[in-house]
This record gives sequence, C-alpha cells and structure tokens, in this order.
Amino acid sequence: MTEGTQSKKTLKATINVGGMTCATCALTIEKTLAELPGVANASISFASEKASVEYDPAKIHLEQINHAIHELGYTSRNRKSIFPVGGMTCASCVSRVESALLSMPGVVSASVNLASEKASVEYTDDATIVDMRRAVSEAGYELGEEAASIDEIALAANRETADLRNKFIFSLVVAAVVMVLSMATALDFPFKPYLLWALATPVQFWAGLRFYKGAWGATRHKTADMNTLIAVGTTAAYFFSVAVVLFPGFFMQAGMGHGLYFDTSAMIIALILMGRFLESRAKGQTSDAMKKLIGLRPAVATVIRDGKDLEIPIEDVLVGDLLLVKPGEKIPVDGTVKEGYSTVDESMITGESIPVEKKAGDIVIGATINKTGSFSFEATRVGRDTLLSQIIRMVDEAQSSKAPIQRLADVIASYFVPIVIIIAVVTFIIWMIIGPQPRFTYALLNFVAVLIIACPCALGLATPTAIIVGTGKGAENGILIRSGESLERAHKVNYVLLDKTGTLTRGEPVVTDIFPLAPHTGDSILATAAAVERSSEHPLAQAIYRAAMEKGLPLKQAEDFNALPGLGIEVKIDGHDILMGNLSLMKEKAVDLNGSEIEAERMWNEGKTVLFLAQENKVSGLVALADTLKPDAMQAVDTLKRMGIQVAMITGDNQRAANFIAGQAGIDNVIAEVLPENKAVEVHRLQEQGYVTAMVGDGINDAPALAQADVGIAIGTGTDIAMETADITLIRGDLDGMVTAIMLSKSTVRTIKQNLFWAFAYNVILIPVAAGILYPFFIDSGVPSSLQFIFGHYGFLNPMLAALAMAASSITVVSNSLRLRAFKPVRYKISQEGGTNMAIDPVCKMEVDEKKAAATSEYKGKKYYFCAVGCKKAFDANPEKYLSQAK
Repeated sequence: MTEGTQSKKTLKATINVGGMTCATCALTIEKTLAELPGVANASISFASEKASVEYDPAKIHLEQINHAIHELGYTSRNRKSIFPVGGMTCASCVSRVESALLSMPGVVSASVNLASEKASVEYTDDATIVDMRRAVSEAGYELGEEAASIDEIALAANRETADLRNKFIFSLVVAAVVMVLSMATALDFPFKPYLLWALATPVQFWAGLRFYKGAWGATRHKTADMNTLIAVGTTAAYFFSVAVVLFPGFFMQAGMGHGLYFDTSAMIIALILMGRFLESRAKGQTSDAMKKLIGLRPAVATVIRDGKDLEIPIEDVLVGDLLLVKPGEKIPVDGTVKEGYSTVDESMITGESIPVEKKAGDIVIGATINKTGSFSFEATRVGRDTLLSQIIRMVDEAQSSKAPIQRLADVIASYFVPIVIIIAVVTFIIWMIIGPQPRFTYALLNFVAVLIIACPCALGLATPTAIIVGTGKGAENGILIRSGESLERAHKVNYVLLDKTGTLTRGEPVVTDIFPLAPHTGDSILATAAAVERSSEHPLAQAIYRAAMEKGLPLKQAEDFNALPGLGIEVKIDGHDILMGNLSLMKEKAVDLNGSEIEAERMWNEGKTVLFLAQENKVSGLVALADTLKPDAMQAVDTLKRMGIQVAMITGDNQRAANFIAGQAGIDNVIAEVLPENKAVEVHRLQEQGYVTAMVGDGINDAPALAQADVGIAIGTGTDIAMETADITLIRGDLDGMVTAIMLSKSTVRTIKQNLFWAFAYNVILIPVAAGILYPFFIDSGVPSSLQFIFGHYGFLNPMLAALAMAASSITVVSNSLRLRAFKPVRYKISQEGGTNMAIDPVCKMEVDEKKAAATSEYKGKKYYFCAVGCKKAFDANPEKYLSQAK
C-alpha cells in the first residue's frame, strides 16, 4: 500500500490486496470502497492486485478502508512493527503517542500499551520510521528502534528502574532531613530557611526533572498529563516557600502565613518516585513469561561443514545447514532429522512432559532439549521463521495490543487531567474565600493535594498489565492468544462448536475391534491381517500393522501381493489364498460371509470401518478401525457444560458416525454432513440466535468457520499450527488447552474489572477528600489528635499523604494483575500414583486410577472403573457390547 497527496482535501492510497481470485472479486471490492463515506474514487486492478483509493482524511481513515476490505474476506498487505516508547507516564500519554502516529500519512493503525511501553504500528510503504519517530518526538516522547531486540528493551527498562531507584533514595534521604529540620523547633538558627531551600532544590529540579520534561512536552501540544499535575503542585509549594524565605515580612503583613513547605514539595517528589520505582519493578514482572520464552533460545549451534564440527552463533545458521546435536543440548533451530535417534523434551514448547522419540525424517523444534542420543538434522527454518520466534512475536504483539474494555479508560483519561486542574483551581478559589486563616496557605495546600492525589496512571495500567500477564500465562501453557481483544472476547463465549476429526478425535485410525470366527482367535486374526497389510502405505494398513507390533505378534511372510483398487488386497500366506477388504470385495469374490454380517452391521452403526478377512474363500474374522476419541475429550466437554457453555460437534461425516463419536464425548448437539465451506454458515446461524460462539478446529480446513466465529480456536501440534487464522492457537492437540483458554480469559477480565473499579473508586473518593470535603465535619470539634498528621486541624488532607496514596493506587493495580501469575491451567491427566491400582475404562479404553475413578459399576461379579459418569452410563446400558470389544 502506498499513499500520496491528491489535493488539499483528498489523499490517494494504493493498497496491495490479497485473496482475489477473479475479476468479480475486484469489482466487489471496488463497489464496496466507492460506497464508503469520504471515498471520492476507488479502482481495483485484478492483474496487479492493487486498489487505488482517493479519500478525504477528515471523513474516513485508512484503517476504515482496510477494515472494509477485510470484511469482504480479502487482505491488505501492510507492514506491522513494534517499537519501544520512552517517556510515557499515564493514560494521557498513550492517547498522545497514538494521535501522533495516526497523524502521519500512511499509518493505518497504532496501538500503544502503557504497561509494556510499546507501540504496535501498521503502516504502508510510504510511512517512514524516521517520520514516525519525528512525530512522536514532537509530542514529547521517544520512539525506539524497530530492530531493538526484546533483550535490549528489557535492558533499557532495567536502566530506567535503576535510575528511578537512585533518585528515589536520594530524594527520600534529603526530604527526611528537610522534614526533621522543619519540624524541630529546637534546631532553629539564622540561616535555617536558606539551608532548607538549598536541600530541597536538587530534589525539585534534579530528581524531579522528569516531571518538568513531561509537563513541558504536554504544554507544547496544548494539553496536560500526570507530569503536569505533579510539576504544578510541587512547584507551587516550592516557590511559595522560596517567596517566604526572600520576603517574609510581606507574607506576615498580608496575613498569608509564613510557613515553609520545602518538606512538602521534596517529600511529594520522593514518594511519587517511590511509586514509580515500585511500579516499574512490578511492570517488569508482568512480562516474566516473555523473558522465559526468550531465555529458551540457545546462543550457539554446532554445524557440520566440510566434515568438521564448527560452533557458530545461532544467528549465522542458514537454511539447509547440517547441524549436530548432542545429549543434553538445546536444538538450535527447526529442522528435519537426517541421521541418528534420540528422545527430545518438547515441554517448553508444547507443555507435554513426556519426551518424544525422534528418528530420521522426523521434525525437530528449535529450543527443545535433546535427552538421550546424538543426531544430525537439516535446518529448515531459522531466525524469525522458527516456531519459537513466531511464538515470541505473536505474544509480543498480543501484549502490545488493546482490549475493547480499555477504550472506556482511555476516553476518561483524555478528559481526566484538565478536569482535575479545574477542580484544583476551584478548590483554591473556594478556600481563599471561605477557608480558615491563614486562608492562602490552606487554599494552596488543598490545591496541591488535589493535583497530587489525582491518578490517571492507575486507569492507564488497569487493562494492559492484566493483558500482559494473561497472554504470557497462556504462552507458558501452549496457548497463543492473538490480541487483547481475543483474550477479552473469550470470556463471553456461551456456545462451543467442536470439529470432529483431529479435534475431538486423534485424527488417525486405530484398531478398535477384532471379531474372530471359530476356530480362529483374536491374535491369529490380527497377525494374519498385519501380515497382509505390512507392505501397504494406507493409513488403515499401518494402523493394523502397528496394533500387531504393539502386541508383539509374530508375522508370516505374504506372497503374490495384489492390490484391488477400492476393494482390498489378495495375497498368499503359506500357500493359502487370503483376501482382505470391504464387503464389496467379499461379494465380488463370492466369499462365504460365515455369519459375520450381524457383527459388521453393529460396527458400522458405531461409525467404524470394517475389513473382512477371508481364508480359503470363507470369512475368518473382522477387523474394525476408527478414529478414536482423544483421552481428554469427555472431561473437556463435561467441564464446558458445568461452566454453562453449550457444546455441539460439527463434522462432514455421516450422521451415524457423528452420533457415535458425539455420544462417547457426551455431546448432545450434532451437526453432521456439513461441507467445510458451510461450517461458517452454521456458526452464523448460531450467532443470529444470540450466542457468542467459539469454533475449535484444525485452522486449515476450518478456516472460514474460525474466521466467522466470535472466537476461533485452532488446534495444532508443534509446527503444524495455523497462527494466521485463529484468535487463539493451541500448540498441543489436547482439548484441556481450549478449556484453559476460556478460564484464563474469565480470570483476566475479572482482574481488569477489579483494577478499573479500584482506579475509578480511588479517584472518585479521594479527590473530594483532597479538596476539603471533610472540613464541615471538623469545623466545630476539630480533628482528633490521632488523625491530625493526616488531616491537620480542619480535615484538610496532608499533600505528602496525597502523594503516598497516589503512588499506592498504581502499585495496587499492577500487583493485582500480577496475581494472575498464580493461574493454574486445566490438566486432564490420569493419576499414576502407586502404579498398581490402575484399571482400563471399558468404554473409552483410558487408564483410570481406581482410587480416583469418577464412577464404578459391577457386572457378573466384576468391578469396572470409569473416568467419567458418561462412560458408566454407556456401559450400564449395554455391558456386553463393550466387554466383547475388549476381548
């Protein structure tokens, strides 16, 4: 997309459009854009995939034009970058930085996060970083280098924290000395006022310089922020005291009081710096998850070149390099194993604690740990393209984004400071008219207290700190959340649609039933079937062979192999003719079915694939295969139901097969025989009924439905994740991640609401107190001696305590967000404690700890254990069915 000036009123933007497949697409986009208010002209070239748009920036922004293109199902290819931003102190700063960036031609969108101190900017080719940096600088802030690593940003944040700590300690020590000297009447001496002046000055203008810089930057742009409040408040107290030192007689004669408030100005700055220091340190802890992800990256790699092992920096690894990994080392980049065998701990990426076997041809993920053997692998993705880098980038973008709930805080913050200044001025005027003597002194102190106690910082930090911790906590548990908006929206979900294949089920066939016909046994049928299928690459054949190997069955050699397309296989074993295939093959070859039809019909009714095994023209047994339910599917569905969320399964399979799988999972609502492109229609139908929907699928075949749903959740496994499609991506294939994501969203939004309540309540209650609203209650009786340090003699709040309260409000909000770090993810793992009291659930075939079984049942004198009540109900309804399958 490029943009240039067309006239004084209109701009011209050239947008690179993706996703067009024909000239009709171009006409659709052109018509839609031309109808937008503020668009003077729009023309689309299908050949060059570009849209040329003339628009009035006063009526419509580029972001709205982009949104219109996206709403049609197409994409606009803009650059996205994240920049560190320096100098921000409150929510007002956020809006000014965003306004500065959005004022630049070519900037599509800008989202600034106060907690992470980053700006996420989407922009065209003509919006240069130099121009953006200049605009932000003119607004009084600093836009850092885009290329700055997260490590460098963290280092800069640490330097800022250290600077705040040093200035806070200096200010506190000096302010304490000034306070002691001010209050100790026994230490009076001729030049004491000048000493207090000398001590307070470096606190005011060195330690407090950041407040003056911020206030000046705001003033230049005809606005005000938190720095303005602090600078005006402390300066008023400081220069009033200076005036009293220089002209004491004037103030005494005028009856304006001649007290010195150097201790007040110095202690206010010290306490505010303390709050900033503690806040900065706490904000650093909110990004601990990001730091952990970055810490996973190895620094060096061993590359094999010209037969030699060379240790090089990981940045120098190229695609195609052959790398060596020894036991205990981290795998440097993503790649494919070429030689060797080992097990790899992938828990830091997938969350799965059991090491995964790796052999030639298997994919390995960068940053995972090689456990046992050595192997060499070819680098396929390096640098920014590795899975870990993608995860870090996605988490970083999410933490730099804004949640919709933050908009209210941003709107209030934009008006907050001017309103506070007006309140402070009105407070000063009122107490100058009706206040106790010396009126000027009390009016000034109340003026300062109102300015100091007001805290837009808490408003600005309420949402982003929780979003940072929440998205980071998700990443720690293999849950990648695209944005703050996605995280917030998930808490409203009340209807979950689950795809069947690969989501509810494992996504690969397994042998579920073996039905032998006399005189054959189950093992002999499986061994013969595996011998027949050993050389086939078909998924069903591999599943049969795998089942035989798991049981350790010896296999005979098959000869004269002949594949019959669409029917099955015929071979010879020990000179006997063997047929294996579907019912059509048996009928074509006129095979005696030997009474197997009834059992085959039962298996078909359960949605299984049935293969007939015939020896010497007579069926000797049946082998049934199915895509089985994931171990945690039933528990995940049950948890969603207990959360009050409706659950449905949506699949392209036939109704019979779909009903069987749904019944196993405990799902009552089944939408079957739906083509992938029509799944989005079903999602839309539910949305029209008022449901907030989540679609859970593989992120590829289900892309339209994921995009249509209010929350799209893509289930991936390691490298096969569809990060570009979904709002939430689950790296592991387990459904507990889906439940965890929804629970994490609810916890995060609850924390945000708590933060916002505190931020609003603090200001609503304490600003009137600082303005002197308690004065009528103490005008006659006076303030009790125990409260006089806080409220003086007349109920006026001590400005130093106002500063302390202001600092505490921000720290409280950040600390509350940090509580999210204690969030515990859902884990549906069967306990292995003891190791001797494990049973097999006869329905879902899962291992169950007998001590922790969800339900039990007795049948023919034997006790059976179940992982869920649904399994018990299914068993009780037809026990022989499941016991025959077990045989």
